[in-house]
Amino acid sequence: MKFSSAYLPFVAAMALVVVASNILVQFPVAGQIGAFSLADLLTWGAFTYPFAFLVTDLANRRYGPEMARRVVFAGFMLAVVCSVLVPPLMFRYGLIGFDTAADRLARIAIASGSAFLLAQLLDITVFNRLRRQSWWRAPVIGSLAGSVLDTAMFFIVAFSAAFAFVGPDDAFALEAAPLLGVLPVEAARWMSWALGDLAVKLLIAIFALIPYRLIAARWSQPALA
Repeated sequence: MKFSSAYLPFVAAMALVVVASNILVQFPVAGQIGAFSLADLLTWGAFTYPFAFLVTDLANRRYGPEMARRVVFAGFMLAVVCSVLVPPLMFRYGLIGFDTAADRLARIAIASGSAFLLAQLLDITVFNRLRRQSWWRAPVIGSLAGSVLDTAMFFIVAFSAAFAFVGPDDAFALEAAPLLGVLPVEAARWMSWALGDLAVKLLIAIFALIPYRLIAARWSQPALA
């Protein structure tokens, strides 16, 4: 099998996840669970983005860490481009009702790209160290570790006042509000967003074991077992 024919399906899958996530992150999840208002905590992008770890893990399982890193670097470049281009295009065509200043977009792109790259590389490293253990251990622990790093890095760089040197702050994100919208402790809104995002990522990391097992089981002789 030529390298390109092995590489392109994973790149295409990663591109689909990244583009879909950059579009869906513009739309809050409507609904209520008990006292929790989902629109205050989640966007639909939180449900698609974690599948980037599934793509990386499958590439790693099938062809090893070098191939997985190539897929990640392709996804990283696309993530940065989408972070800059998708919101203005969606505003121009009336799909969202708000515009984002260029300097804010630059800060979001830096946060998104750096979080994606470092989290995926961490996932690859953890997966590779655990690949010869139980079939589920490497994808679960790698995805969980990557998800925690990705969430922390993105929200801190994108919204924390400590990173104002990267770009202008989002005043709404920095406003104090009850944590998760209901708890008596107040915190900056972006902290509640981060917790909601992380909760979904961790759940999907477990759910993603199903497609991971179904796909990987078809590879009777992975390039790297």
